[in-house]
Amino acid sequence: MDVRVKFLGGTGTVTGSRFLLDIGDFRLLFDCGLFQGLKELRLRNWEVFPVDASSIHAVIISHAHIDHTGYLPKLIKEGFKGPIYCTRPTADLMELMLLDSAKLQEEEASYAYAHKYSKHAVPLPLYTSEDAQNVLPLIKDFHFDEVIKISERIEIIFKDAGHLLGAAITELFIKGDNQKKKIVFSGDLGRSNDFMLRPPAVIDEADILFVESTYGHKDNPGGDPATELTRIVNDTFKNNGVLLIPAFAVGRTQLLLYHLHMLMEEDRIPDVPVYIDSPMATSATYLYYKFPKYHKVKFNQSQFARQLETNMLVFVKNSKHSKALNEIKSRAIIISSSGMMTGGRILHHMYHRLPNKQDTLLISGYQAAGTRGRRLVDKEPTIRIFGEEVAVNCKVENMSSFSGHADREELFGWLKNFKNPPKVTFTVHGENPGLSIYAQAIRDRMKWNVVVPEYLESMQLFQGI
Repeated sequence: MDVRVKFLGGTGTVTGSRFLLDIGDFRLLFDCGLFQGLKELRLRNWEVFPVDASSIHAVIISHAHIDHTGYLPKLIKEGFKGPIYCTRPTADLMELMLLDSAKLQEEEASYAYAHKYSKHAVPLPLYTSEDAQNVLPLIKDFHFDEVIKISERIEIIFKDAGHLLGAAITELFIKGDNQKKKIVFSGDLGRSNDFMLRPPAVIDEADILFVESTYGHKDNPGGDPATELTRIVNDTFKNNGVLLIPAFAVGRTQLLLYHLHMLMEEDRIPDVPVYIDSPMATSATYLYYKFPKYHKVKFNQSQFARQLETNMLVFVKNSKHSKALNEIKSRAIIISSSGMMTGGRILHHMYHRLPNKQDTLLISGYQAAGTRGRRLVDKEPTIRIFGEEVAVNCKVENMSSFSGHADREELFGWLKNFKNPPKVTFTVHGENPGLSIYAQAIRDRMKWNVVVPEYLESMQLFQGI
């Protein structure tokens, strides 16, 4: 039996994670993400899928972020009918995220049509809410460490990746005619010292390894995020401004609330209104109560809620209330999604806040190339929002200490658990030149065989096993 891989995404970019395995006569897709950021990447979402979607027997999902799941509704539109395997928290989060993704696309298409800034006469969403609903009946969810039989020859086990609630490292076991082989997909690996999630599980053997590379070329600052957040909040209020934080609704928003709560309790920052302008963040926070075994916070539900709640925490429920936040002039914190500023309510806040010299925008996570977030990190003077160039007069802060991705030394610490070098290690989910720098560093430090795959490249992993 032969095993081949075709790289349909996650190559040269941190988005669009998709890896197609042909294992004998069984076709398996690992991750099914949306491309984000650069226009040339985003256009791939609109192309016909590179292989016949109906020929895929099953999909495995590492975690719920849209760059790993967001193409599922379109894959089903194109003919996929098989099971989708993931962890139980991922299943719940996917429902929230895919329905939100569809709603945002529908709203953006409608807004573009109403304001005539699309080049299309009738702008259409990539997929609709109905398309997203069609994903849900196909999901099969499991706990960490369960042995999951995919076919007569294939089993998988999910291990804790520490990146997001329910995020998994996937061990894939293949029973060939003559040999057994093991492929490991790291998925996105979390930090070794996250406040809420456990460090990535130790994996000590693999014949083939796919490893994420987001921060493989650099170390994230080791400073205390609470100290950095204290400075940013107090500086903003000294300037009589509002602090606007684009944040991923799942994981990052809850971590920010945890730190803001503690800082207010300790009187290190003023006790001011904190507005969570993301319905999905509200729903996602509940899942930390529902799945207590998937994180390391050890108090009961009421205590957990108190750890995240400030005295003036407001969950913004509707768009009318969201728009009313534009009238706030100073001494407030607004947290809204999406984290890379590719869509959602955050765009309306940015449209009104970026021109204000007294306000601060805090970037708290990785920003892919071509996104508005990356343009802000790169200090571009204007940002295009709703077809207009909006001046960036506000102060822009960038906190990488909040990152949910393992950095260079954390990645190497994880790799060093392997007893023997994998036959091949593929570095994926990263951007050049950092991606190639990381690959070379693995060759130099670990003496491993490392391949940096290219988009649509196919390779044979095993022959005649």
